[in-house]
Amino acid sequence: MQLMAGGARANLGRDTEVVREALVSLEGSGRMALREMRQLLDVLRAGDEPEEATGSPAAPQPGIADLRRLVEDSERAGLPAELAVHGGERPLPPSVALTVYRIVQESLTNARKHAGPARARVRLTYHPDRVSVEVRDNGAGVPVGAGVGAGVSLGAGEPAGARGSDGYRSGYGLTGMRERVALHGGSLTAGGLDGGGFRVAAGLPLPPLD
Repeated sequence: MQLMAGGARANLGRDTEVVREALVSLEGSGRMALREMRQLLDVLRAGDEPEEATGSPAAPQPGIADLRRLVEDSERAGLPAELAVHGGERPLPPSVALTVYRIVQESLTNARKHAGPARARVRLTYHPDRVSVEVRDNGAGVPVGAGVGAGVSLGAGEPAGARGSDGYRSGYGLTGMRERVALHGGSLTAGGLDGGGFRVAAGLPLPPLD
């Protein structure tokens, strides 16, 4: 943005078209930077809620223990769901536990909105060096390879909003998941499945076991 502004200033009074293009690019870059900053602040704020003005401690952030409640809420909202836990359970860092919770929450919300009549399955697996979470449904998915198609990795290097051109389960929902996972150095994939349905899977690194 600084280079664009400098280019526009250097061409003032000489080439109005160059100045116009530089200012248009500068405006677009500014909008994108503000949008991404707001998204990042939302991610950081979710893991560090301020205390109330009264000075009383903030309510605990949700975590792994609340996944069962999410599944039950999904059932009551009309999307049958089940939770399976594999591997040796261990305490997770609060920020990692919150990220897992938000991935499951957003994925089930997306399924209720877009999958139609369906069932969802949440699978949480503890590994020695990481924890993985997968949410899949058998509803109306997207064609494999289209939009955010199956196996598309939403890693830390991909610009926000770069996927999901068809609007299906895309936008800030998947972007927010991706940013949460990227803050922990993890990976996330999301996309349609053969035969219908949709899958979100994330892996988050953990400190080594003693």
